[in-house]
Amino acid sequence: MSVNHDLLESLISHSEKNHLKFYLILNDVSYSIIDVSITHSPIPINEPTTRGGVYFSDTFAYKMKGVVEDLSIIPLLTKKMLGPSTEFGEIKITTKIESEEKPLNLEIFTNLTNSVQTLNSIELSMIIVKLNSA
Repeated sequence: MSVNHDLLESLISHSEKNHLKFYLILNDVSYSIIDVSITHSPIPINEPTTRGGVYFSDTFAYKMKGVVEDLSIIPLLTKKMLGPSTEFGEIKITTKIESEEKPLNLEIFTNLTNSVQTLNSIELSMIIVKLNSA
């Protein structure tokens, strides 16, 4: 996992204190994500492992959840989740925080682990695998 932990902790702190805007980028289209939460929690494995030969997983992970209200995204997500697709890939999410009183654009790369669809939205559960400041 290529994550700057200080930057990630700053992102978590900002997201808890402020209403940040998050955007999921797929096929050069931006989708707004609401109700975003980021946590550091255990995952159900006993030791670090390679998951499905596709990505590495430690015993703890930074998890991200959010809701997308644009259901046109569903066919695109099917190609990103491990299981339904062999084309499993990262999902890019962008946001902006303040760092040293200057705006800082962030790119968060995640693996989609689960999705729950309702009539009006889809809730995404993801694991953060990379975090870059742009």
